[in-house]
Amino acid sequence: MRRFLMCTAMVAASLVGLAAAPASAAPAQAGTGTDNGRWEPWPSPSFDLPAGSRCDFPVHLAPVVDQVERRVLETDADGKATKVAFRGALVMRVTNTTTGARYDADAGGRSVVEYHADGSQTWRAHGPILLGFGANAGTLARDLYTVDGVYTVDISATGYRTLVIRHGSATPLCGLVS
Repeated sequence: MRRFLMCTAMVAASLVGLAAAPASAAPAQAGTGTDNGRWEPWPSPSFDLPAGSRCDFPVHLAPVVDQVERRVLETDADGKATKVAFRGALVMRVTNTTTGARYDADAGGRSVVEYHADGSQTWRAHGPILLGFGANAGTLARDLYTVDGVYTVDISATGYRTLVIRHGSATPLCGLVS
């Protein structure tokens, strides 16, 4: 998940990429800084989450609109990206694969993600992203969320997510597709 829904990215999620990986999984790291500081396309993958990981039922997430780009801002001595900016329109379709109910979530915010040597990440974001939380794996209850506003997300090396909203909101999505 190159964006961590972040996606996510953010980041789109991770973040999302950048973002809905199982709580036990380590967050994905950015690639090497081979783009010479230019914006480059950074497509968001489709993926499935099993029942109980985020929602009580299995969900499928797929990009409907994906114009995400990334720009490597800093690299370490080995050329590995340590600070990356993400931007671009992203709409992720969240589908309950049991009932077919679906919701199109705007996840097209902007973020700067810092990848730390210990595997942790810090996201500074503005605008909407899609962010998943596992049970007892973060500061929000287990669910998928559209987070919008101005906020930071710290992801520990173990995957624990700490969301601090400076201005904005976090809207749970599982109930919208149940």
